[in-house]
Amino acid sequence: MKISVDKITESPEEISFAENTHDLDLIDGEAKVGDFRFPPFVDVNLVYYRSGQELFFHGRLGGTIEGCCSRCLKGCSFPLEKEFDFVLTPDPFAGKNGELNRDEMGLSFYAADEINLSPFIREQVLLALPMRPLCEDGCRGLCMVCGVNLNEESCLCAASESDPRLAFFRTLKLGQ
Repeated sequence: MKISVDKITESPEEISFAENTHDLDLIDGEAKVGDFRFPPFVDVNLVYYRSGQELFFHGRLGGTIEGCCSRCLKGCSFPLEKEFDFVLTPDPFAGKNGELNRDEMGLSFYAADEINLSPFIREQVLLALPMRPLCEDGCRGLCMVCGVNLNEESCLCAASESDPRLAFFRTLKLGQ
């Protein structure tokens, strides 16, 4: 989605569109073996306006993402909902030579007559992804010894087996 800078006014405008997410699947792995698979499009509602030379954007995106549970490795789908805000300021390099100063480090810039929103929307989709997706809150995961999915069947491993890395602590005498 592209918006002409000249058409951004001081009064807020609202638009809704579907953003293509094909590029996100290529980032995550073209062979579809990555942690996430994205729908063809995510729905975006966006309000934008200007104040002087700065351009303000407030939006909400939504869709359904397929992922891999980080505990049991089972495929699952979950809703992706995120509100976001970002501000674009004129490019500081357009009129000067040099480096960004400390005040300019966290800003996003524009220099063209048209704003391409696609990179900003893709960034917000990636920021909305969970670090550890779960198929359900109570997922029990896999057995550390035999690898059975504890959500689907009981494990036959001895419950008394412990982590050998902690053997030293069993030899300590407490209270003496």
